[in-house]
Amino acid sequence: MSSTPDFLKIIFLGNPLRDWLLAAAVFVVTLLVIPALRGRLKARREKWRAQGAPWRELAVLLLGRTSKLVLIVVAVWLAEKMLSWSPDVDRIFDVIIVFGIWMQVGLWVSTALRFFIEHRQHRSGMDQAAVSSSVEIVMFLGQLMIWAVILLVALDNLGVNITGLVAGLGVGGIAIALAVQTVLGDVLGSLSIAFDKPFVVGDAVRIDDIEGTVEHVGIKSTRVRSVSGEQVVLANADVLKSRLRNMGRMPERRVLTRLRLAYDTPMEKVRKVPALVREAVESGQGARFVSCYLADIGQYALEFEAIYFIANRDGNVPRTTDAVNHGILERFAAAGITLAYPTSRQFSLSAGAEPSASA
Repeated sequence: MSSTPDFLKIIFLGNPLRDWLLAAAVFVVTLLVIPALRGRLKARREKWRAQGAPWRELAVLLLGRTSKLVLIVVAVWLAEKMLSWSPDVDRIFDVIIVFGIWMQVGLWVSTALRFFIEHRQHRSGMDQAAVSSSVEIVMFLGQLMIWAVILLVALDNLGVNITGLVAGLGVGGIAIALAVQTVLGDVLGSLSIAFDKPFVVGDAVRIDDIEGTVEHVGIKSTRVRSVSGEQVVLANADVLKSRLRNMGRMPERRVLTRLRLAYDTPMEKVRKVPALVREAVESGQGARFVSCYLADIGQYALEFEAIYFIANRDGNVPRTTDAVNHGILERFAAAGITLAYPTSRQFSLSAGAEPSASA
């Protein structure tokens, strides 16, 4: 039976050279094996995604979020187990390992949270760009909770009594919440907007007397670019308390037009008005005719009311409304139908004078 060579028995820092070589081998193998495994899984990521395997894709994402610094810490920890140290040195290694491992756990949990949120949005068919602000709000609040729990668990693993710390954080949290009720209300409002989604970035909205397009949904405020050009900043809590009309989610917009015809228009031409208006509406892109009827016999004109809908997409409403109005004017002109305008009649008080009319 062969004996251990003498040079491997040389003592260095309280450990024989043989143990040092074994520790070095463990360190090198750990740093080589895990990155190689991560690379192989990354190469199969697109294949798994095409096969609809979310759990495998999540595994690849978690490996991708594995910190190199944590890998080094784990490799050092495994190598350190091959050696003998004093209690003080062991304590230092334990502190490094505990914080390193729990930091990696925090990264994995944050990655998993983002993965599940985005995967849910992808399955529901939501526009990723439109809901990016909502995702960031949820991620901010989620990561705040995750890292708070990670810190407490890491301290508990190191033997620190966290009971007093948790109680102090609870009391301090209540005091802070009372001091910043307005800010906290806005933060909770942002969370409500993120989950309930009454609107997303890009939606055209009307909030009380403010009308515009949503540009950003933040932790505390929502920014709306009004139709007059200025940016309006609204607190999230105020937005939720207001009457909000989301015009960006209207499949169609209703248009009501009143047409006033002169009283001297012949009846055969009056009867043609609904058909002419229908032709003009149906010639417009994305327009749907509803009705056109003689709504009122006014003071100076025969008043028709035309109602139609326009598909609300890609700024289509103004263009189609303009085309329909031009079509009505062209068809009325071709049919010899004249639109009325207000007139007034003036009477002379002098004896024997005839009353005169003027426009």
